[in-house]
Amino acid sequence: MNYATVLADTSFPAASVPIASAAIGAVILLFGRKLFWLCVAAVGFAAGVEIAPHIVQQPSGLLQLTFAIVLGFVGALLALFLQKLAIGVVGFVAGGRLAVALLAAFFIQHAGYYWLTFLIGGVIGALLFLTLFDWALIFVSSLVGAYLILRAITLPPTGATIVLIALVVVGVIAQTGMLRRSRGVPG
Repeated sequence: MNYATVLADTSFPAASVPIASAAIGAVILLFGRKLFWLCVAAVGFAAGVEIAPHIVQQPSGLLQLTFAIVLGFVGALLALFLQKLAIGVVGFVAGGRLAVALLAAFFIQHAGYYWLTFLIGGVIGALLFLTLFDWALIFVSSLVGAYLILRAITLPPTGATIVLIALVVVGVIAQTGMLRRSRGVPG
């Protein structure tokens, strides 16, 4: 059996991608700043899930999971060995993804501007992430964690927005509390 046959195998449980996404999302939501390398890996994982359908039309669950794991692994290696570069890359990917999501939420005809929006959002995200590292990491990891959790469940758009905001708030509060304790700040 060759690699192409394995990737085309539809018996691989497609449900494993959302379950892995939700589990990684929960960890990132609550501990993203503390586990920086895992946050970077999760952004790579999320990017792999998003990129797979753009590279291969209707990818199998295994192919989607493979893209996600490979990009997540690359992200973790970047975080461990090239922290400043990793910070910029995470900021770029997260900022680009957030910009595209915002454009999609407010404009119906957004597909024609996908790459430009991603690029502009990515540059802004990278600059913010490098300048305000701890706070940006708390916010972005909460956002990425919430996004990964939401990928695992199906909600109407309004419900998804409410749950996303609630999860981000929970993540920011949890991680801010941990940051204050690590710095010895009372309260």
